Amino acid sequence: MEYMNIAIEEAWKAYNKGEVPVGAVIVRDGEIISRQHNLKEEKKLTTAHAEILAIEEASRKLNNWRLSGCHMYVTLEPCPMCAAAIAQSRISKLFIGTFNKDMGACGSTINLLDYDIFNWKVDVKWCYNQKCSDLLTSFFENKRSKKN
Repeated sequence: MEYMNIAIEEAWKAYNKGEVPVGAVIVRDGEIISRQHNLKEEKKLTTAHAEILAIEEASRKLNNWRLSGCHMYVTLEPCPMCAAAIAQSRISKLFIGTFNKDMGACGSTINLLDYDIFNWKVDVKWCYNQKCSDLLTSFFENKRSKKN
């Protein structure tokens, strides 16, 4: 199964919990090291984004904060906090499912990963996936309709 599809499965878990539907998967040498989804509401924790949780889990499993050689697949372009964590963790490649026009920090709004401040370059791959966009659109449409 393609890794982005696994990230989408994680995003659906978030969606079904009422969380913003974002999923992240970290892979090294063809093996899934971690898979997570947003849990901000459930954990009542600002930093409980899918990317941060996936980095934490991968670091525990590998017993190393350096995740060089690892690839991350994420359904939504990371925010500034997550983009910085991705660079700090030394993830080698980042595959992004859809743009984040409001808070995207990998090229849509700003591009934090393009600066030399992290002493690390993340190879960003845009692999637009309509399922990623549709899931987010559906989530926010449902949220807005429930407010009325």
